[in-house]
Amino acid sequence: MDFNDSLSIGMDDFADHEDMVIPSELPMMAVRDVVVFNYMIIPLFVGRPSSVEAVNAALEGDKLLMLLTQKDATRDNPEPDDLYKVGMVCMVMRTLTLPDGRLKVLVQAVSKAKVKKYSQTEPYCLVKIKTLAEKEADITDVETEALMRTVREQTEKIMSLRGILSADLMMIINNIEEPGRLADLVGSNLRLKITESQAILEELNPVKRLQLVNDLLAKELEVSTVQAKIQSDAKEEMSKSQREYYLREQLHALQKELGDGDERGQEIDDLMRKLKKNKMPKFVRKEAKKQV
Repeated sequence: MDFNDSLSIGMDDFADHEDMVIPSELPMMAVRDVVVFNYMIIPLFVGRPSSVEAVNAALEGDKLLMLLTQKDATRDNPEPDDLYKVGMVCMVMRTLTLPDGRLKVLVQAVSKAKVKKYSQTEPYCLVKIKTLAEKEADITDVETEALMRTVREQTEKIMSLRGILSADLMMIINNIEEPGRLADLVGSNLRLKITESQAILEELNPVKRLQLVNDLLAKELEVSTVQAKIQSDAKEEMSKSQREYYLREQLHALQKELGDGDERGQEIDDLMRKLKKNKMPKFVRKEAKKQV
């Protein structure tokens, strides 16, 4: 299964699946290059035969599918040991069969879960799961509120440095009052390594999860700041070179207009050639070049 990151990734902040009854056994599909977080709505391209079978099995049942991320994205046919045990139970919202036989699937994450056992591996994986409940967080705690504010501010700075500041996304972020949901939304929009994203996903304490995101944000902000400075310096150097080139061209044009540019240049070239041919002490040659 391949994830197309050119497609948009969204998160429904008003979805509520707490009352949904999730079976203890579900078809499982492996995904690579992405960690799915709670409440995310994400499009996926499904091509592996076992993955197509898993999606079809979900559609024939209650449309629920367990998604697990591969540890190594290069594995085309991952074994159970090649997958993380904690993933997301997702609902298949829409499917489209493509001309090449692949499926384009839109899924929404509804609950975090852990795989306890593989019931079957052919023609698709069927797994026994245990849903993982979120721990309660005291949103009135001053330290938690300060942490949430810091995460919001750092997210805005990073987006601004990247030139992708979105008023709509910032409005959603500023309106989230749960630390766990804020961690999931910000974490899903960061350019993180799979191991880092998985560590965030597996942390059940919402405040600790937000702290993990905050630490990664601080690192990303430092990198983005340096990157912006490098780009700014390169642009400034390029502008300086362009200005110097423009001035040289103007000077050349002015000399040509006055009629002495070529003659004077030829005279200097002749003198420099004579200096090179004549053997003289270094200090004498240096002074002669100054006079030229």
